[in-house]
Amino acid sequence: MKRAAAKHLIERYYHQLTEGCGNESCSNSWCASSVGFNRMDNNAAAVKALELYKVNAKLCDPHPSKKGTASAYLESNAHSNSACSNRKLNHKDVNSVRDNFKDVNYLTEEKVYEILEICGEKEDYSPLIRVIGRVFSSAEGLVQSFRKSKPHTKEELKSLQGKDEDKDEDEKEAAACSATAMEEDSPTSSSSRLGEGSSGENDVQKLAPDEVSVDIEAVRRVYERLLSNEKIEAAFLNALVYLSPNVECDLTYHNVYSRDPNYLNLFVIVMENSNLHSPEYLEIALPQFCKAMSKLPLAAQAKLARLWAHYSAEQIRRMVETFQQLITYKVISNEFNSRNLVNDDDAVVAATKCLKIIYYANVLGGDLDVEHNEEEDEEPIPESSELTLQELLGEERRNKKGPRVDPLETELGIRTNDCRRPLVPFEEFVNEPLNEVLEMDKDYTFFKVETENKFSFMTCPFILNAVTKNLGLYYDNRIRMYSERRITVLYSLVQGQQLNPYLRLKVRRDHIIDDALVRLEMIAMENPADLKKQLYVEFEGEQGVDEGGVSKEFFQLVVEEIFNPDIGMFTYDEGTKLFWFNPSSFENEGQYTLIGIVLGLAIYNNCILDVHFPMVVYRKLMGKKGTFRDLADANPVLYQSLKELLEYEGNVEDDMMITFQISQTDLFGNPLMYDLRENGDKIPVTNENRKEFVAQYADYMLNKSVEKQFKAFRRGFHMVTNESPLKYLFRPEEIELLICGSRNLDFLALEETTEYDGGYNRDSRIIKEFWETLHSFGEEQKRLFLQFTTGTDRAPVGGLGKLKMIIAKNGPDTDRLPTSHTCFNVLLLPEYSSKEKLRERLLKAITYAKGFGML
Repeated sequence: MKRAAAKHLIERYYHQLTEGCGNESCSNSWCASSVGFNRMDNNAAAVKALELYKVNAKLCDPHPSKKGTASAYLESNAHSNSACSNRKLNHKDVNSVRDNFKDVNYLTEEKVYEILEICGEKEDYSPLIRVIGRVFSSAEGLVQSFRKSKPHTKEELKSLQGKDEDKDEDEKEAAACSATAMEEDSPTSSSSRLGEGSSGENDVQKLAPDEVSVDIEAVRRVYERLLSNEKIEAAFLNALVYLSPNVECDLTYHNVYSRDPNYLNLFVIVMENSNLHSPEYLEIALPQFCKAMSKLPLAAQAKLARLWAHYSAEQIRRMVETFQQLITYKVISNEFNSRNLVNDDDAVVAATKCLKIIYYANVLGGDLDVEHNEEEDEEPIPESSELTLQELLGEERRNKKGPRVDPLETELGIRTNDCRRPLVPFEEFVNEPLNEVLEMDKDYTFFKVETENKFSFMTCPFILNAVTKNLGLYYDNRIRMYSERRITVLYSLVQGQQLNPYLRLKVRRDHIIDDALVRLEMIAMENPADLKKQLYVEFEGEQGVDEGGVSKEFFQLVVEEIFNPDIGMFTYDEGTKLFWFNPSSFENEGQYTLIGIVLGLAIYNNCILDVHFPMVVYRKLMGKKGTFRDLADANPVLYQSLKELLEYEGNVEDDMMITFQISQTDLFGNPLMYDLRENGDKIPVTNENRKEFVAQYADYMLNKSVEKQFKAFRRGFHMVTNESPLKYLFRPEEIELLICGSRNLDFLALEETTEYDGGYNRDSRIIKEFWETLHSFGEEQKRLFLQFTTGTDRAPVGGLGKLKMIIAKNGPDTDRLPTSHTCFNVLLLPEYSSKEKLRERLLKAITYAKGFGML
């Protein structure tokens, strides 16, 4: 009994050090309630409690506000002593609760409610707080908690009721014996320890890949009941602080998940806490938990993603907001720059890795299309016969097989492009404050080097906006250009070849298509690697050094020629204002290949094209086939007709009299018949087979009828972009933005970011009159101005606010027209004497600019 009493006193010292007596005016220097007491962690408090016991230090009596905490231990020990040996400790009489539930090492929903009811009767929730603290700070206890229970038959229930009554009696007898309780009291019971008698591994084997053994609905109900109590909520917070470092250690060094996959339960339970995003968690608890969660092995991350894919959009959004809030909080509370990189912030990196799991859950839970994938090209894209720079230097070539694929994506067997509509819009995963502080040049370096100790946010492209990703792509393209340039120099020195570090195109303005496509065809056949050199365009008979502006005009003119309906390579829909491949075109496949090369070169050289394709073209470029849903923007009239067919409530066969044979018109208006199935003209469309008819009709229109043309087009596109991180970073809608720029022209944003030179400033009279004049222009005139100044009438990725335009003074008042350097987006504006003269000169310049005035 002396041993039991000693243990009891040590426990009182421990709780005095960790929780205090509750008296705010306490003068005991070894009490947590006293003023000036230095808080200590649990381990330090346990050691100090032993020291205080040895010197018989002062013990505080529990304050009435603390009723049921330290006193609970005193009471339970007194009851057990009287039961075992009829001896009583001398102590003050305090209100007691049933017990301290020290034998509770894991929780069930029923056990929580039982403790809650007892605490409610006594108006003292400290025993429940202590149980939550013990279980939720223990990985073993949490893993065993809230397990799913199998449904029982009536006979089993009767049997269990009898066993439960016996068990209660046994528990009462055990609780009555203090000595035995003290001997066996430990943080976890032997049966709950991982790897010791746990049936966790067997449980997991019986579960599906997207199931866990924890009862999630029960966890949600428990949180709903308990989180309304502030003191109990604090217990969850403190427990998470103690739990997370141990979990991180287990996952990093002990490979605990492979021994017991039920270890995943604790992450499921913690993530159900709806208060995780509250300010109290952001400082310590959530960052530590994210670090632990980021250490999960790939298989565990995939299982979490599959599990959370079954959650509702609201639940996914709550988890997204939790991690986003932590990232934003860390970003705005620190000063990140080129010397203090956000990539080195462990909390931001860990939260981003956790967000990736939610991202793929969001994709998996969305509207998926995993079947309609484009076939890979039968012939591989020809590689250069020349050695690369790395091979010349004796190094292996990186990414020889193309761009990387995310390991979690591979583990799940899913691609982002398979998702038609996610549970939560992709835009909600973008963190703008992070994008603002990210040093993209450094991040790109980490992305290419792929070291374990440096994290790159380009490996999590979902969190980056299109502007940031475009900058990363720009760095990749420029480095590749410089690499090709150095290789050329090396070859010229070693083999005496002619030095040609650029992709030079010399074209005649009147024969731009013939000259450009013939030259590109020769390059594609002889050495495709030359396509990855920096483009350098020269118009025959015209002055102009290509620093980007001449290339812009070249692409603009090529696109105008190629998409001219008179050529017949593409058809134009007046209703949608979109182009589509002409299935009956007379042009050979080589011509379409060269069009694909032009499109790839535009991305590679950071030029915006005025092309108008439906979204399905960009989806097909990313490896997906067109389906019925893609007809909505590609051919809305046909889409509406087929939709009405699917929704028709009458008898389709009798009322519509259509078969599996469809008709089209060729270039000359002649009808062409095509059987969707063999002998399609003899197979009627019925209510039963109309879905098949619609699917095959859409497949023919978007895939089969233009298969040769599109494959050639895609092949040319990939000749330029095959080694680029383009597919890894961008979704189809972002590819369109990359190629075509934004149609939304915000000239107010342009005014805000424009810089001035040569004596002009924001307050100059002529500058104020210039912006008043420009804002008064119509939509078409504004596009002409943009074309005149920048070489394209589209805004770059991110809008006109991202366009670095400069207005420079070009002498005093004169009759000369304004001029521009499109390479550098510079407008040379004389200081005209009046606003009317400014308007007249500017309109004339932008209206008659093509072919001259653009340098």
